[in-house]
Amino acid sequence: MGLSYRLRLLIVLLSIVVLAGGALLFKNILIPDSFGIYGYYRADAISEAALVPIRHWTNISCFKCHPYEAKIHKNGHHQTISCEFCHGTYADHVENEKKIGTLPVKKEKEITTLCLKCHNTEIKARKEEVIKTIAMPNHLKDQNVKLTHNCNQCHHVHAPLKYIIRAKQITRMMEAGS
Repeated sequence: MGLSYRLRLLIVLLSIVVLAGGALLFKNILIPDSFGIYGYYRADAISEAALVPIRHWTNISCFKCHPYEAKIHKNGHHQTISCEFCHGTYADHVENEKKIGTLPVKKEKEITTLCLKCHNTEIKARKEEVIKTIAMPNHLKDQNVKLTHNCNQCHHVHAPLKYIIRAKQITRMMEAGS
């Protein structure tokens, strides 16, 4: 003999009440109090994010202490590139406007590797009209220099065309004089 209609109805109603109570309990446990104050966001996240120390800054922060590089950078082809892209985070170098550490200076092949992140023809980071790209080692062969040359032996890293233009002018003067 099965359960009576009333008993089955009571079991269903009790199940609904238990599930609803459980859902409310889980809602109170899992959803923070500040959720929904600013739409579908947790309002406390704003104050928590404000406590996280800033690690990245703008180029202007770097230019305060590096005026020579600032002058070159502001007028160079790399003026839109963040100093941090090549040199690392500001927070590893400065804290409360005081130097706390020295950022690693790229040397030899590290410079070429860094330059080729954007200027490698194979990568096609941007269109050729936007960023001049080269194919290594063909570029070195075309320039008649040793295959062991690094980018900064011909180019100034902050203003890549600065020395190249001057070198071409000197070469033209030497050729005209001979």
